[in-house]
Amino acid sequence: MISGGRLGRLARQLALGVVLVLAACTPREPELTVFAAASLRDACVELGQQFEARGGERVYFHFAGSTLLARQILTAPAADVFLSADERQVDRIEAAGLALPGTRRSLCSNRLVVIVAADSLFGPASAEDLAGVERLSLADPRLAPAGRYARTWLEERGVWDQLADRVLLALDVRAALAAVEAGAAQAGVCYATDAALSGSVRVAFTVPPEQASDISYAACALEDSAGGARFVEFLASPEALAVFEQYGFTSLAGAIR
Repeated sequence: MISGGRLGRLARQLALGVVLVLAACTPREPELTVFAAASLRDACVELGQQFEARGGERVYFHFAGSTLLARQILTAPAADVFLSADERQVDRIEAAGLALPGTRRSLCSNRLVVIVAADSLFGPASAEDLAGVERLSLADPRLAPAGRYARTWLEERGVWDQLADRVLLALDVRAALAAVEAGAAQAGVCYATDAALSGSVRVAFTVPPEQASDISYAACALEDSAGGARFVEFLASPEALAVFEQYGFTSLAGAIR
């Protein structure tokens, strides 16, 4: 005869087994993984919600510097979409045969700005004014396009060599912004869209367009991800481009390359 205690244990084990079987048999909700530039975080969160609300797959974002993201994709492809802060990194993905043909889109542009703390008395108005700065924060040029754009600008203005040993390199453009917010750097270079989201910094000046590299955000679906292709098409839609513009980006009208 089986005791009441043992019957109870058997019943619980049976119930647990049924739950596990049902969980294993329940279809998983379709999902997409998107590797996206750190500067797009706020816009992407809203765009992901809109895409899901329209019946699209659930979207999970991984944000970092675009150069670092491209390196991760090339090493171990694990994403459905790559959304880069420059065209060069998408070129690398296409050259490696990892982009789904026909899905590449140029989406929007941005501007470089020099920032200081909101209450700072330091008021640089040109690259030359940064030559004597104590600490200058920018994204690491090896990891993020924002840093490469900034370094190229400073080199072309002839002040990089004077600044190089006082540059505080950050993992991405948001981290470069955070360094100025925290007082770790007297000034920083970031995108206008990032500066606009912070109440702790102010824009000292915008890098003149004629001095700056063309900034172009581009997206592509990876390998054979049909869901990724749908998401990229959504990003190039008038509705999505309006969201980018809402966050301060300039639309490139989803141009196909």
